[in-house]
Amino acid sequence: MNNSEIKILIIDDEKNIREGLAESLNEKDYKVYQAKSSREALSYLNKNSFDIALTDLKMPETDGIEFLEIVKEKQPDIDVIIMTAYGTVETAVEALKKGAYDYLTKPIDIKNLRTYIKNLAERRRLIKENLDLKSKLRKRLELDGIIGTSLKIKEIYDLIDQVSQTDVTILLEGESGTGKELVATAIHRKGLRKNKPFVTLNCGAFPETLIESELFGYEKGAFTGANTQKKGRLENAQSGTIFLDEIGELSLKNQVDLLRVLENHEFTRLGGLERIEIDIRVIAASNKNLNELCKAGKFREDLFYRLNVITIVLPPLRERIEDIPVLAEAFLIQFSEKYNKTKKELSKETMKLLINYPFPGNIRELKNILERATILSKGKTIHPEDLPPSICKSSPYSMKMEVEIGSSIEEMEKELIIKTLSKVGGHREKAAEILGISVRALHYKLNKYNIIDKEAE
Repeated sequence: MNNSEIKILIIDDEKNIREGLAESLNEKDYKVYQAKSSREALSYLNKNSFDIALTDLKMPETDGIEFLEIVKEKQPDIDVIIMTAYGTVETAVEALKKGAYDYLTKPIDIKNLRTYIKNLAERRRLIKENLDLKSKLRKRLELDGIIGTSLKIKEIYDLIDQVSQTDVTILLEGESGTGKELVATAIHRKGLRKNKPFVTLNCGAFPETLIESELFGYEKGAFTGANTQKKGRLENAQSGTIFLDEIGELSLKNQVDLLRVLENHEFTRLGGLERIEIDIRVIAASNKNLNELCKAGKFREDLFYRLNVITIVLPPLRERIEDIPVLAEAFLIQFSEKYNKTKKELSKETMKLLINYPFPGNIRELKNILERATILSKGKTIHPEDLPPSICKSSPYSMKMEVEIGSSIEEMEKELIIKTLSKVGGHREKAAEILGISVRALHYKLNKYNIIDKEAE
């Protein structure tokens, strides 16, 4: 929203005042409407959606408080400003209780009014941007679950768009919890096979003997307990995409079997003779470096080269901390809807802890933390005490200080400043931030307590 989109309705029965206010605001910045009565104003409100209403408190047909209630019922999001030459504290309080944004006393200072409306327009713009962001986050979460605005994640988006329109084999590498399956799903949904099956297999979830039956299926009687024919994941993915997660966990024998399928585009079920041709796209993923596994003799080089046509490396969350706020916002929206709760907000202290936390479990860990906090926290705001203790303990600035009984406030404050400076290596701006005071105030206290750099080292 820019100022040209701001619609303002001015209601005042005095023509000179009404036209004077309109003229002062009716420039390129705003679209201003005038009404001389509440009836005329309601006619405008029934036809248009307004951002701001400036209304006189005393009007012939109805007073401003009554009119305020009617307006807020019709357009709850409008900001109503009451104007009057007979201002009293009681009337102002009543107007604010009824939903007025503010209360101005006549005569109105035009210069101040322009600044006031400009600030109000900016506030509405920020609110709209926030709502738009939430809407986009919800839409992206519904589409592919991949969220972020950092340069690294934007590069991932671009790669997804590029590779999705081809059938090239993709290798996804990244730590656990970085979103490899989400990326695989997004590639499939945006790709040429989006209306065909998307089948997943976690290669680390099955022992060597079971991987074969999971991949290739089996014929009736192929082994003890094989009472019926079963199709494998490869066959179920026909014409679609198969996602082989944690492919680095495959045994060397299973790697040979998979390589043969990738080369010949056919396989046979266990216990069967019929060769089954397949047309599928393969996306593989690993939380280990497959190149290093090849050097260690734990992964076949020929299979690695088959898979490694295009590699997408997903960064850990600690390397894209600028995405933590937007991820947190998306998850809080998701969980508020899932558990039918009012959406929670994060306190500044909580956000600071999350940004400083290394997240060994990456996005999955952040999601679990916020789901827990949504359920267990009281009130609308999530505070540090609502987070798992491990997060508070992991903060690079967390520490305890023992206080001797009988110490004065000044002695304790001096000791706290010394220890905080020591913790941050003498960095005064960081120390001031942790202590919750300005750098100037910190300098004053350093002089007051005669604290020199050597004491804080």
